Amino acid sequence: MTDTVTGALAAPLADPDSFVDGPPWQLFRELRDNDPVAWTPEPEVGSGFWSVTRHADIVAVSRSWQEFTSSRGVSLEDLEDDQLKHRTSLIDTDPPNHGKLRKIVSSQFLPKVINGYESFLRGIVATTMDNALSLGSFDFVEKVSSEIPVRVLARMLSVPDTDHARLTAWGDRLVGGTDPEFSEVLPGTPEYEELRLVPFRSPAALEVFAYGRALQDERRARPAGDLISALVEARIDDEPLSQQDLDNYFLLLALAGQETTRQALTLAMLTLVENPEALARLQEQPELLSGPALDELLRWGAPVYHMRRTATVDTSIGDTVVQAGDKVALWFPAGNRDERAIDDPDKLDLDRPTVDLLTFGKGGPHHCMGSFLAKMEYRVTLEELVARVDTVRLDGPVERLRSNFVNGVKRMPVSVTLR
Repeated sequence: MTDTVTGALAAPLADPDSFVDGPPWQLFRELRDNDPVAWTPEPEVGSGFWSVTRHADIVAVSRSWQEFTSSRGVSLEDLEDDQLKHRTSLIDTDPPNHGKLRKIVSSQFLPKVINGYESFLRGIVATTMDNALSLGSFDFVEKVSSEIPVRVLARMLSVPDTDHARLTAWGDRLVGGTDPEFSEVLPGTPEYEELRLVPFRSPAALEVFAYGRALQDERRARPAGDLISALVEARIDDEPLSQQDLDNYFLLLALAGQETTRQALTLAMLTLVENPEALARLQEQPELLSGPALDELLRWGAPVYHMRRTATVDTSIGDTVVQAGDKVALWFPAGNRDERAIDDPDKLDLDRPTVDLLTFGKGGPHHCMGSFLAKMEYRVTLEELVARVDTVRLDGPVERLRSNFVNGVKRMPVSVTLR
C-alpha cells in the first residue's frame, strides 16, 4: 500500500456519514477535475484505497481484470485468506472460474427467457400500483419498490410469494451493516469476531443459508427448472458445487435479485418528483421508456456507489501509480456524471440519443448478469406509474441508508393525485 498521497480531498468517501444526504456530487466533481485517482485514507492506521471517479478510468480498470482482481473481495473490508475462502461468491472471482460459475444460471437471464416474464411482471406491477395509489399518501419504498423485484425473485426461485417479506428483511439487514437501524453486530464485540467468516458479518446471512439449504434439499428430490435447481444440478470440472459454494451463490441471488432494483426504482421515483418536467414528458410520451431515456434515468440514479478491485501488480491508472495489493474503488455515480464522456452531465436529458452508462458495470467480465431483467422491471414499473399518476410530491423527508456502498433509500413518503 502506498503512503505517497495524503488523500485529504477524497477522505470523506471512506465515511458512510458522507452519504446520508445522497451522493456527494460536488466532491465527485472536484475529484474528477483535480484528483481523478485519489488516495482515500480509512480510519484504521495504514489503510486506505484509491478512488477512481472518471468514466474512462472506471471502464479501463473494469476491463483489466488481470491487473485489478475481484478475488480479494468487492467491498472495502480487508479480508484475510481464511475469510475469503469462506465468503467468496461469483462476484469475488476472476476468469476462468468466474465464467464457469456465471454459466450455471446465466441462461435463465437471457433476453429470450426474461421476455417471457413480462406479462407476469405487468400483473404484479398493476396490483402493486392499485394497492399503493388507492391510499393517496404512502411510503413508496414500502408499498411499491420493495414489492415488485422481490416478487419476481420469488417466481425465479419457485418459492411461495408469501416469503417475499422475509427476503426483503434479509436484504435490509445484509446491506445495512453500517446503518444503525439495521446493524446487528458491533465491531469489537465477541459476536463480531465469531461472524468473521460469514458474509457481511451478519446473522441474516446464516438465516439465508438455512433457508437456501432447505430449498436445495427440495429441488434435489423434485427439480423445478428454477435457479435453485440449476445450482444443485451444476457441475464444474465434473464436480458438484460444495455446500459453501451453494450457500454463497444462493445468498448472492437472494440479495442481488432484489436489492439493487428496489433502490433503482426508488431513485427513479425521486428523480421524477424532483424533476416534474421529466414526469410530464413521460406522461405525454411513455414510449421514451423503451429507448435511451431509460438509461438516462438509470444514469441519474445509480443504486450502487462503488465496487472494489485490488491491484495484482505495480501498475497505473491514468497518470497515477498504483502498487500491487492496493485497493481500488470504482465510483459509478461519479463516472456517470463525467463531462469527458457525457455532454452536459448534470442535466437530466430524456432526449439523449445514447447514454454511456456505468450503472450495471461496463467492460470486463463483471457486467451485471441480471441487467436485462432489472431494466424490464424498471421500464414496466415506470410505464404503469406514468400512465396512472397525475402529480407526485414528497410527503416528508427522504430517509437514506447510511452506506457508501449502496445508494439506498429506507423511506420515501409521497402523495399522489391520479390521472
